[in-house]
Amino acid sequence: MRRTILTPPDFTGGALADVKQWLAITSAAQDGALARLIGAAAEACEAFTGTLPLEATCEDVLPASREWQTLAARPVNAILAVEGIPAEGARFALPAEAYAIALDHDGSGRVRVMHPGAAGRIAVRYTAGYASDWAALPDTLRHGIVRLAAELFRAQDGGGPGARILPAAVAALWHPWRRMRLT
Repeated sequence: MRRTILTPPDFTGGALADVKQWLAITSAAQDGALARLIGAAAEACEAFTGTLPLEATCEDVLPASREWQTLAARPVNAILAVEGIPAEGARFALPAEAYAIALDHDGSGRVRVMHPGAAGRIAVRYTAGYASDWAALPDTLRHGIVRLAAELFRAQDGGGPGARILPAAVAALWHPWRRMRLT
């Protein structure tokens, strides 16, 4: 399974302002670097919690299978499209009666294909994430991302422990949101 983020969250608005406030930075000279560090902190949040903090449009490429397959990102908000991918040729939209989708109580999205036609694989496009924008993100997730981005920024100048370990304060903020998957 391969997940691609087609439309990533925007970290240049409220997220950037929050990190700059935390670090007491008033100039725009570091904005690009800070936005990248916020993105890295959001990825760490996803890795720790097992869920995307901010809504993104994703695409998973999966085998065309009659068995239920779980999408990579959670929580899934909507499954937008299912396309067939043949061995040769262009992708094509699978008709709605050719597949089934399910959104589970734990935020997982699942898909299965009953009639793949010429498709050996499928591409599933969907949106996933807790919040549609930075302001709607729960405080503990938002604050953890800000603190981790600040730690990463300070580590560039030798002023912090760096990215070797997740700071305990950040882990404590994110722990209630942690979801585990049994595979």
